[in-house]
Amino acid sequence: MESLTHSENIIMFLMMATILLFARVLGEIAQRYQQPAVLGEILAGILLGPTLFGALAPDWNSWLFPMQGHSAVVLSTVRNISMVLFLMVAGLEVDLATVWKQGKTAVSVGVAGLCIPFAVGITAASLAPMALGWEGKLPPMLFALFFATALSISALPVIARTLMDLKLYRTDLGMIIIAAAIFDDLTGWIIFAMILGMMEHTSGHSMGIPQTIGLTLLFAGIMLTLGRKFVQHTLPWVKAHTSWPGGTLTYALVLALPCAAFTEYIGIHAVFGTFIAGVALGNSSHIREHIRTVIEQFVQFFFAPLFFGSIGLTVDFVQHFDLGLVLLVLGIACVGKIGGCTLGARLSGMAVRQSWAMGFGMNARGAMEIILGLLALQFGVINERLFVALVIMALVTSMISGPMMQWVLGRPKRRTLDTYLSPGTFCGELFTTEIDEAISILAQKASSAVNLKHEEVFAAVKYREDLMPTGVGYGVAVPHAKIEGVTTPVVAVGLSRPGIDFDHPDGLLAQVIFLVLSSPHDPNSQFEIITEITRLFANGYMRERAIEISSYTEFRGLIRSEGQG
Repeated sequence: MESLTHSENIIMFLMMATILLFARVLGEIAQRYQQPAVLGEILAGILLGPTLFGALAPDWNSWLFPMQGHSAVVLSTVRNISMVLFLMVAGLEVDLATVWKQGKTAVSVGVAGLCIPFAVGITAASLAPMALGWEGKLPPMLFALFFATALSISALPVIARTLMDLKLYRTDLGMIIIAAAIFDDLTGWIIFAMILGMMEHTSGHSMGIPQTIGLTLLFAGIMLTLGRKFVQHTLPWVKAHTSWPGGTLTYALVLALPCAAFTEYIGIHAVFGTFIAGVALGNSSHIREHIRTVIEQFVQFFFAPLFFGSIGLTVDFVQHFDLGLVLLVLGIACVGKIGGCTLGARLSGMAVRQSWAMGFGMNARGAMEIILGLLALQFGVINERLFVALVIMALVTSMISGPMMQWVLGRPKRRTLDTYLSPGTFCGELFTTEIDEAISILAQKASSAVNLKHEEVFAAVKYREDLMPTGVGYGVAVPHAKIEGVTTPVVAVGLSRPGIDFDHPDGLLAQVIFLVLSSPHDPNSQFEIITEITRLFANGYMRERAIEISSYTEFRGLIRSEGQG
């Protein structure tokens, strides 16, 4: 069996270590400045590739990062594995129930945010394909379909991270954005999978276009119905009879990789198979936030840096940079996506500021856009100029998403948490370990403060909790709801020394529970209160002090002292 030589093994290990080191360091730096890690990881590849290192030391660059030979094949293989695993993680974030539960608003934003940029993209690519980078190797309609899909899809992982950084992820606005992004991503990837099938057919693939499209839709349909049921029934057995977290991680990979093989076989890319497998896996009630975090970290801290770091090794970003094309692509992308999502939000009845925040939140493209571009480049659908423009567009839209959301939502006077605390809404000991009982106890205290029926408050908070768990981490949960009749926000607090499972991303039980009621006509108060709670309890120190407290006076004193500190 043929294998790497002694010198090729040395180069392979040094190559992987160099990419991983630079990608992780620059990714960490990017996150320190509230930017997505993918920005630093791609920058690492640009610095190590022909753009900089190759220009300054071409001999060293070609030795460490050879474009031919066994070492190049190894790098290509690792890149493909990394890409399919990254799409599996992206699929885990797709919660189909969230889309349906959000109803009219999420569907309205999702449809408008998909159809309008698609229409804008296909029109632009049909009218001026050469100006946008069409290579002429495939029919112009395929290029137009790709360009339209690339402008329509969002980057769910980047959007989720942006909402987390803004402390909006667990709010109502954040849930609608996530639901709409899920709709766009799932629909966009199915469309792109069929386009890939057409590309394979034009390249001489033995399977016909109708057969490929039919099998693609059949595969997606089976995985999202029978596949979800299979996961729901088999995953508990795996968790009960295998070691943690290795058993669950192995289960996820064994499910995803055959799906990748099947979609590759029928003439579309393997990434679609792992994406759909991730959706089926992530929609199981047995996949808790902590499990998602473990799987995500397995991919994000090794495979993702190698993938995004290696992108810059293949393209000279200076030589193929076209300012006019970059601005054109960026303009078309922003107008279509922001305009479409904002219009969809307004038609569903959302306020003006929230509608614009929806548009800017959905505009983030990030890693998904880059993967689409890379696949199109490999298939010869686009040239290096358009690929560079798409990468820059993806990074710019991801960078401006958070700041623009903050700007359009405004910066009203800060409301401090202690303002909303009162002795009547404080419970020094929750004698329960069940979520429903804890919510019921706090809902009773909160309903008394606003003269509402306990059943009404409990139902609203429970419905919101079922949509998305409100465990924010660090042993803190913030169940909440917006209810008519609430004029001033109400915060009820309960302490639980044994802890209650609110499905926290860090796996900890909630020992400090804040139940927040606010008016649907005051969209900022809920966001500000949850932001303040998250800031105060962003370490274990505050939780440890809080659960030792037995009186309301002591608790309010702790909140006031830390809030002013």
